[in-house]
Amino acid sequence: MGKLLERLQDPSRSGVYRAASDAALLEATRGTPLDVVPIELSSDVFGVLAKSLDLPEWFGRNWDALEDCLSDLSWRKAGGTVLILRNCEALDQDRLGILIDVLASSAEFWAGRGKPFFAAFIDPARKLSLPELFRGS
Repeated sequence: MGKLLERLQDPSRSGVYRAASDAALLEATRGTPLDVVPIELSSDVFGVLAKSLDLPEWFGRNWDALEDCLSDLSWRKAGGTVLILRNCEALDQDRLGILIDVLASSAEFWAGRGKPFFAAFIDPARKLSLPELFRGS
């Protein structure tokens, strides 16, 4: 798990990826300063994200507000962020595409500030056209 953890701690590798399962991610990050947030997606994407990420009350439950919150994260003290997103099939293609775009923008924002930010969609069937986070995923 050393190489996976090394990757997750490297801000320059921040981004949106897919993984076949969350087991290796959870094991690799256990006991690290990374803020690992498992998220079970549903049709109420904003509600799920607000609860999972403990978003502030000012979160407006829209895509722009989500991007604003993800480029702040001051209420989550950590050495970096790893979002583990499960059940992506709960979202239609448009909403999933927008979510991926928002997460990619957030990853770019944090990478530019030297802090890792990863979003890993658990996709065992490899349906998403995202790069794999690590070999064996």
